[in-house]
Amino acid sequence: MARENSNSTSILKAKELSKSFGGIKAVNNVKIAVETGSITGLIGPNGAGKTTLFNLLSNFIKPDRGSITFEDTPIHHLPTHEIAVKGVVRTFQVARVLSKLSVLENMLLATPRQTGENFFRIWFQQSQLRTEERENKQRAMNILESVGLAEKAYDYAGALSGGQRKLLEIARTLMTNPKLILLDEPAAGVNPALIEQICQHVERWNQQGISFLIIEHNMDVIMSLCDRVWVLAEGTNLAVGTPTEIQNNERVLEAYLGK
Repeated sequence: MARENSNSTSILKAKELSKSFGGIKAVNNVKIAVETGSITGLIGPNGAGKTTLFNLLSNFIKPDRGSITFEDTPIHHLPTHEIAVKGVVRTFQVARVLSKLSVLENMLLATPRQTGENFFRIWFQQSQLRTEERENKQRAMNILESVGLAEKAYDYAGALSGGQRKLLEIARTLMTNPKLILLDEPAAGVNPALIEQICQHVERWNQQGISFLIIEHNMDVIMSLCDRVWVLAEGTNLAVGTPTEIQNNERVLEAYLGK
């Protein structure tokens, strides 16, 4: 069930975001806000601009105009990796894993600011490096255990099922110590039992302090998880409200649900 959010401070805000591709306005003067500690939904029909908005929020593409702030600090000018370091990470509709690396190696690669990334520290801080690697491995295994993938830790990531790859991608974001996770269709192509597991993980991580913005076509997932739902249609804002308000919004029923 959606929870009441006692903290009204927005962790992420975007205003007047616009992006065109040729003569097509994929996102047109869009605004969105994610409250700190919330699970916020983003819905809309195919072609509404949802994934383009995610790409803008994470700076995979640059807006033609508009602003994005995270914890009241502008981030739309920052490279994607710096946005991730600040605490905003994302997943993709089709899970992206490094297929020829093990599940555990996929997890470890996501760890930020590792001592071994610096050539000179490899030689002069070997004791620290070994300690850090041991701690990172244990942390990764703990996360994999929490999502039921510990037994797959040494298997190739490419051998996982589609649903397991989604779990791995979401679990991998936790290695970055995120404050906000942008989930792009976590339930797409996943069997019902695994969808329920993913929802339970999202709720638990949210209770631990992580905020979420979720694109999802599965309305049961959106309506059960989210505190607030934003609706896009044809690249613009259509509606925003609680799940109940959205379910009863005639404009949404007409534009999104086809009623």
